[in-house]
Amino acid sequence: MRTDRPFDELRPIHFQRGFPSAAAGSVLASAGTVPSGRSTGTVVLCTASIVEELPRWMPKDSTSGWVTAEYRMHPGSTDPRSSRGDRPDGRATEIQRLIGRSLRSVIDMEKLGPRSIYVDCDVLRADGGTRTLCITAGYVALADALYKLALPESPLTDSVAAVSVGIVEQQILLDMCYAEDFAASVDMNLVMTGSGRFIEIQGTGEEATFSEEELAQLLAVGKKGIKRLTELQREVLSQ
Repeated sequence: MRTDRPFDELRPIHFQRGFPSAAAGSVLASAGTVPSGRSTGTVVLCTASIVEELPRWMPKDSTSGWVTAEYRMHPGSTDPRSSRGDRPDGRATEIQRLIGRSLRSVIDMEKLGPRSIYVDCDVLRADGGTRTLCITAGYVALADALYKLALPESPLTDSVAAVSVGIVEQQILLDMCYAEDFAASVDMNLVMTGSGRFIEIQGTGEEATFSEEELAQLLAVGKKGIKRLTELQREVLSQ
């Protein structure tokens, strides 16, 4: 069972804005302890690049913009080494679609104008919660990129953050590391806006079932984590 923190507490979350990159917005984020600057948890690099053109599938005369995402695992992010593929596998495709949907839910595409923003999420170290940390950090990178656009009115309608929550040995745990996620009988990813509205709920029983009461408890603990993540986003963006 968990010994490093209470069951309903996040891992230490750190954001480093302005990580060296050619992109308009860039954030190095970690979830886990960081002794002497080296994280032992999950580490992701999220960048937001502005492209002054629309995807080919959109009408050329469209006045709306588009936000999309890509997700990759660095070969050294896991042990043993993960292979570097030219194209994302099924898991990566599903995750990057989730990231894209989550970010688009808080963007007014008309205010963005006829341009695209690509949010690239690269996992440098994987220890559970990679997709949720990418959404949370991806929002910070996106907000920085939009700020640099200096549009007449911000396209952001809200913030977005995500967290994992699950049941391990009949105990609900927030922000699970890999070992906890591997042992979980129920695994859930929760994506919400800063104002408390749901974007996506991905909940699965791993060779197990869960009750309506347990679902309510999972959501309550997850919402507590989202609230704290939203506070951290606001703190780092205010600096």
